[in-house]
Amino acid sequence: MVLAHGTYLRTALVAVGLFMVVAFYPLTILWPSGWGWGHGSSHYLTMIIGVYATLGVFLILAARNPLEHRSLIWFTVWSSLVHAAIMTIQAIEDPMERGHLIGDVPALFVAAIVIAMLMPRRTASAVSPAE
Repeated sequence: MVLAHGTYLRTALVAVGLFMVVAFYPLTILWPSGWGWGHGSSHYLTMIIGVYATLGVFLILAARNPLEHRSLIWFTVWSSLVHAAIMTIQAIEDPMERGHLIGDVPALFVAAIVIAMLMPRRTASAVSPAE
């Protein structure tokens, strides 16, 4: 069970990482109302694309041995949840940003929840063979 669980976690880390590296920027162009904040022109968007692309590369690298990169993975989970919660509030308050409630907001929530559910709560050495 632990081996299969680890395989799913590695797959999720690579999938989320690739999405951050490859898909995030094109989505801001193809679906700006759901992915591009700032009403068309914003320095923030360029900055956040760079931050998420960098995080994506490190998630892909962490997939090789997730337990050695627990802090990065948990940072990804918690920062994504916080970011999505803040964006939810902003999208509700600003009618021009409501499209994000069906775009990047749920994507961040889903990625964080999936990774959190797959991430072991104990180190591999603490998991007994019966589990």
